Amino acid sequence: MRRAAPLSDEDRGRLLAGAHHDPHALLGAHPMPGGLLFRALRPGARSVTVVAPGLRATLRAEGDGLFAGVLPLREIPDYRLLVDYGDTTPTVRDPYRFLPALGELDLHLFAEGRHEQLWQALGARVMTHQGVAGTRFTVWAPNARGVRVVGNFNYWDGTGAPMRSLGSSGVWELFLPDLGEGELYKFEIARPDGSKTVRADPMARRTECPPATASVVHASHYQWRDAVWMGRRGARPVHTAPFSVYEVHLPSWRPGLTYRQLAVQLPSYVKDLGFTHVEFMPVAEHPFGGSWGYQVTGFYAPTARMGTPDDFKFLIDALHRAGIGVLMDWVPAHFPRDDWALAEFDGRPLYEPGDPARAAHPDWGTLEFDYGRTEVRNFLVANAVYWCEEFHIDGLRVDAVASMLYLDYSREDGGWTPNVHGGRENLDAVAFLQEMNATVYRRCPGVVTIAEESTAWDGVTRATHHVGPGGFGGLGFGLKWNMGWMHDSLGYVEKEPVHRKYHHGEMTFSMIYAYSENYVLPISHDEVVHGKRALVSKMPGDWWQQRANHRAYLGFMWAHPGKQLLFMGQEFAQGAEWAESHGPDWWLLDPSYEAEADHRGVRDLVRELNRRYAATPALWERDTDPAGFSWIDGDAGEDNVFSFLRHAASGHRPGGSGTGGDGPLISVTNFSPVVRHDYRLGVPGDVPVWREVLNTDAPCFGGSGVANPDPLKTEPVPWNGRRTSIAAVLPPLATIWLLPA
Repeated sequence: MRRAAPLSDEDRGRLLAGAHHDPHALLGAHPMPGGLLFRALRPGARSVTVVAPGLRATLRAEGDGLFAGVLPLREIPDYRLLVDYGDTTPTVRDPYRFLPALGELDLHLFAEGRHEQLWQALGARVMTHQGVAGTRFTVWAPNARGVRVVGNFNYWDGTGAPMRSLGSSGVWELFLPDLGEGELYKFEIARPDGSKTVRADPMARRTECPPATASVVHASHYQWRDAVWMGRRGARPVHTAPFSVYEVHLPSWRPGLTYRQLAVQLPSYVKDLGFTHVEFMPVAEHPFGGSWGYQVTGFYAPTARMGTPDDFKFLIDALHRAGIGVLMDWVPAHFPRDDWALAEFDGRPLYEPGDPARAAHPDWGTLEFDYGRTEVRNFLVANAVYWCEEFHIDGLRVDAVASMLYLDYSREDGGWTPNVHGGRENLDAVAFLQEMNATVYRRCPGVVTIAEESTAWDGVTRATHHVGPGGFGGLGFGLKWNMGWMHDSLGYVEKEPVHRKYHHGEMTFSMIYAYSENYVLPISHDEVVHGKRALVSKMPGDWWQQRANHRAYLGFMWAHPGKQLLFMGQEFAQGAEWAESHGPDWWLLDPSYEAEADHRGVRDLVRELNRRYAATPALWERDTDPAGFSWIDGDAGEDNVFSFLRHAASGHRPGGSGTGGDGPLISVTNFSPVVRHDYRLGVPGDVPVWREVLNTDAPCFGGSGVANPDPLKTEPVPWNGRRTSIAAVLPPLATIWLLPA
């Protein structure tokens, strides 16, 4: 063996400092005049020996963990390195003998922002490369001087694992042979100022359980069993289908349960209550449980608090096999400033805008994404696709859309910079949302995207290619949370009945704009925390009146145009505010609790609402069609009464069974605590007889038992602008539904 020419001082210094862009040019085996140069960087080793069939040669120590030598060989053999650490002498493959494990097409698509399955290109991926099993590590860090992989496999010392830069892409890569799933890792980044930072992988598909912050090498082995669900989920547009959502904070629904334990209990509970979907509050990894998942650090990893990614798939699979769709809260509006995560990831602003004032989210102490940067937009669009394709998620509820759309969101005058047209719209965010929606709908048939958007932005649920009055194409969402309805209706029911007549318009105003977007009516977690009180506790009066108001409100909500969403605990009238530390007060349903029947009655009502809802096309077929609704009397403010008709798309066939079918439905809500006898309502003349099919005042729900006779006959008495009418009994603080008998 000949002595190798030493590395230049510059190469040696940069290599040992973790600041070299091409360590593969210095390490491994390389042809040279007269033989092959072998060089290895093995910190702490006593000696390094090249071993191959018919070959055993010990390299010369060069100091600082470097070993090198020139062997009289013409071709690079299939060699190993025998490394003597004194107490152990492993024989390992040399990572620096491998070509890049990431293709040019991947880099090209990422550079253009069009890599729709980015998780297959970046991050840690278990694979076979050049016939050898191992793990490929890739990370985007264009401002880094150098990047090294650190993990439990190298005792968190990355000196011997520098990555190479793949040209101008900003991507760094290293294939570590014989390294498999379950290993902990991070990236050690040499920043432009010469300092170092150790970061979790932005593309990690699994993480340690918080408060630990390492990424975990992951390979999924899950075998899905939901082919029937996946095959039919896109058969009917969500706008013309039943859509009743139970919102869940998974860690606190039944505290202490794992994903697999939740898969035993949650599907049966939701199915029993008749909800068509569950919506998970954010499940992507987040360091602080008190953020409820809204400050994400691991956008591609379900939280490890309840198990592995495959365990999470097991839960979704169980829900699908129970016939329940799964929606997920998705948070592309901001990310926290933790110094091991995305903030100034490679030493400079990368995922966030370069202007600190523009990057800072004024409400949450977090950072906003730079939607104008191609690679950042790709990171987020691919993330939306990832949850739908890899985890079979059926819908994404996109959080805080308003904060993304407006440059002046929560900012004072002078604290923001107008767009190129002088406006307040964030044009980059608009383009991102349009691209995200278009991509998800194209790639994932049957998936719905839902915007939590609290302003009057025009065209949130309009197709992206349809330009509105403001000059923007639609954002392309499928549904939008109706925050106005939520705010106004809760404001109304919080009033004492004697005062409600002065606020009647707050309940009818929603119909002025009900068809401007495709709406969801949300009674979400946001409405039952931070001093806002649980839904039943918002209601005035004594305990009986509170529950009656609660039931009447739910009956009104289920009949109102739009889809429904109800947060856990509100289905059984939990009186306390929700807290993530203990979840719903399930003890209220314990038979040993003296008021158990009160709470069980409300839950029984929710079950019956969902059953009737699913069986009555008039309540969902025309949610986005003005022809699906007509007031009977929207001006009965003195009576605190709201009465209206819902119409099915197929019209009415007289002589129905009263079980729903395709006939119209009458909904009447009496938000007064008095019984109203012989209350006349104008009704269609082609329905001779009506039957009460739901009454929130029924004794089985905890009500007083005031009911209508069966049947209710249509009479030739003109009323409410119609030629015929019925004389109904309106129970106190109650909603009734009537169908053709």
